Amino acid sequence: MQPVGVHHVSINVSDVDEALRFYVDVLGLIERTDRPDFGFGGAWLDVGGQQVHLLEAAAPPNLSQHFAVQVGDLAGVIDELRGRGVEVSDASPVGTGLQAFLSDPSGNVVELHQANVR
Repeated sequence: MQPVGVHHVSINVSDVDEALRFYVDVLGLIERTDRPDFGFGGAWLDVGGQQVHLLEAAAPPNLSQHFAVQVGDLAGVIDELRGRGVEVSDASPVGTGLQAFLSDPSGNVVELHQANVR
C-alpha cells in the first residue's frame, strides 16, 4: 500500500447547524453541497484540499484526540479568534512550527498549526 494523503477526517457533533456556523463562519472552512442523504444529520466541509465530515452524534470524551488545521499566520489567527470571543490557547513551539488549541461547540479539540517558523 502507498497512501497518497488524507482524504477526510470525521468528527461527531451534537448540533450540525451550530457546528457548521463554527467551522464555516469562524474557522473559514467551506461547506460542500455533494453530501448524500445517509439518513442522519451531517455535513461535509473543504479545508485546503482535504475534508472534514461532521456527523450528528454524541462527541466522545476528550482523551487528547484532535485534528489540525494548518494556518499561515498563527499569531494573527489567535488574535482574530479571540476578538470573536473564541477561547484559544497561546501559541507554543512544536518541532519546527507553532501550535495552538481550541474546542468546537461540541467539545472536539482543534489544533491550529503554523509550519516551519524557525
